[in-house]
Amino acid sequence: MAGGNHDTMRANWKCLAACILVSMSPFQYGVDFGLIGGIQAMIGFLRVFGYADPELPIGWNITPGRQQLISSLMTLGAVIASGLAGPLAWKAGRKSCIWAACLLCAVSDIIMMTTTSIGALYVGRLLNGLANGLFMTFSQLYIQECSPAKYRGLLLSAFQVFTSVGVLIGTIVDNFTAPLSSKASYLIPLGLIYVIPFFIAIGLFFIPESPRWLMEKGKTEKARKSLLWLRPSKDAVDTELFSIQEAIDEAQANSGKALFFEMFRGQDLRRTMLAVGAVNTQAASGAMFMIAYGNITGRVNPCTGSDKIFTGKPFENSVALTTVGVVAIVVNTCIITRFGRRRVMLITGLILCAITMLIIAAVDTAAPKAESTKKLIVGISVVYIAGYNGMISSYAWVSGGELPSQRLRSYTFGLAASVGFFGAWLATFTAPYFINPAALNWGPKYGYIWVPSCLMAAAFVYFYLPEVKGRTLEEVSSQSVQSSVKRVLTSATIQIDEMFTQRLPARKFRHYVCTGRAALESMKRGDNVSENSEKHEHKDGTVETIERVYGDERGVAVVVETAMNVA
Repeated sequence: MAGGNHDTMRANWKCLAACILVSMSPFQYGVDFGLIGGIQAMIGFLRVFGYADPELPIGWNITPGRQQLISSLMTLGAVIASGLAGPLAWKAGRKSCIWAACLLCAVSDIIMMTTTSIGALYVGRLLNGLANGLFMTFSQLYIQECSPAKYRGLLLSAFQVFTSVGVLIGTIVDNFTAPLSSKASYLIPLGLIYVIPFFIAIGLFFIPESPRWLMEKGKTEKARKSLLWLRPSKDAVDTELFSIQEAIDEAQANSGKALFFEMFRGQDLRRTMLAVGAVNTQAASGAMFMIAYGNITGRVNPCTGSDKIFTGKPFENSVALTTVGVVAIVVNTCIITRFGRRRVMLITGLILCAITMLIIAAVDTAAPKAESTKKLIVGISVVYIAGYNGMISSYAWVSGGELPSQRLRSYTFGLAASVGFFGAWLATFTAPYFINPAALNWGPKYGYIWVPSCLMAAAFVYFYLPEVKGRTLEEVSSQSVQSSVKRVLTSATIQIDEMFTQRLPARKFRHYVCTGRAALESMKRGDNVSENSEKHEHKDGTVETIERVYGDERGVAVVVETAMNVA
């Protein structure tokens, strides 16, 4: 049956709308990072949770221990929630876990806004971290499993847009409430955390559950309804369901029930290590220090007692830097689908971050009190934020979600996110020792620590991280090159899984030509394009999640198809 072009954004509008709704999940995570550093520099907050210190310009300070826990307990909660993602995903599904995150977020915010006890504040921060861990992990799982391959990078980039917009809004609100000396100075920013989870909780009633999770639970009819809602081509649904079911069946046949331990066996061990490493390029870049402590390290305030980083008004500077980050994310969103090669972007971004960190630390060492030093650091910080948001933040999460096998995706991605959050927690927990005047008081010199970290992460990407842009996600293991051509044609062999099964080195992934069903379907797509003047007709029910494989796959597919006809 002839149809229209099912690859366009207009044709996939319902799927894109569902994924964009879910991709709003990290907004309050961004708000938290944007506001928490500034809140700890506000007099209204310090009157409640700090102590009087007449030696500092504003007369108030906060202990390094409290500063550490307030900033890092949220991230620690995210570590715990992400670590539990595997079993939670298997039992409850993606939507249920996001609903639970919305509820936890509301409870944590109530505690933080109503308490004057430091212990209760710690509890609120931990619960908020649990909510954010669920948000960040399950929203990305939903996007990975529901989005068409062509738009997967775009949608995960939108995920980063909401994070950055959250940081920007949190920073802007801090800027306007910082002059207040009452509790309202920090209660108003905290109130922002309610907004987006409320809309997400309502919107989830109108979108389907992940069809892959439904198939794993044996709910075939519900999975069919989910795909009928998500896909523009109704003819392709049965083919995609078959591919998903075949992936599940073969994975179950080749593995036991102890899914957690399956991550560390055979080819899945490599995929687990790569997913963990990819997500942790974010922590390795030192971004948590720049984001969480931008205001604290950049003003004459109770947390530093010095004006070591920024010149002028620190909150306004922080707003400007965050705005640059949002612009970088938006630009990246426009190019990720067509040009977004993971390896190139990550390596370039990490090297750029290393250079900027080195410059920031070196100029402060050479002339810490010079006005020109402060201005130079502001300018270099702009470059850092642009490099991190435009080249690292989006591609780290995209790579971490693409590489796990389907059956273990929730476990593997949960582990990767958990380790990533642990890295972020480690940075936010230890940073006060380096920047607080009651401790080492390094200020910008803290950048020296992150230079080798960025370079080691760049080396990891260069030598080990494969390029899988545009490859499909469905997992059906291919046992090397099948001796039976019929097996090749009927196994729905997927591109990413096939490449891992072939034990390809990272540098060969990009140009590898898949020999399974994905390659044949890509060839048929190409034929339809040429024969119909680029009007795609899916007469054979081609799976809509399969993006065209670049390279000389058509010749391989023709050989295989000819052999099949002879057989």
